[in-house]
Amino acid sequence: MDVIEMTRQLGKAIQEDERYKAYMDACTVNDTDVEIQNKIGEFNQLRSQLSVEMQKPDKDGEKMTTLDTQIRELYDEIMAMPKMIAFNEAKEVMDKLLGSVNYIISMAANGEDPMTCPEEAPHSCSGSCATCGGCH
Repeated sequence: MDVIEMTRQLGKAIQEDERYKAYMDACTVNDTDVEIQNKIGEFNQLRSQLSVEMQKPDKDGEKMTTLDTQIRELYDEIMAMPKMIAFNEAKEVMDKLLGSVNYIISMAANGEDPMTCPEEAPHSCSGSCATCGGCH
């Protein structure tokens, strides 16, 4: 079996993983939720309006501020929806899995033992939670 075939097997294994299934389920739920899709459509429409206003030579600062405020409020509303929260949690777990896979492959490509290298890059603490988002 060559590397490409083994990679295809890895892809298949990822698709059989519970984290992948949870992520895909969350995607389907959000993609089929009318309320979420309507809010996203409204969000995109507001962003488009802001973009058009920003392109005008005679920009209306008050209109741009109003649109920006509406965009931020709608974004917060969307992100606070229970199904969107569940989606983001599932996406974070899936992103961590893919990050681990990529890190192990990268380490192996750099000569490390793929059987013993860590699943993620070691974290160093600068003492400021602003640099990394805090301790886990």
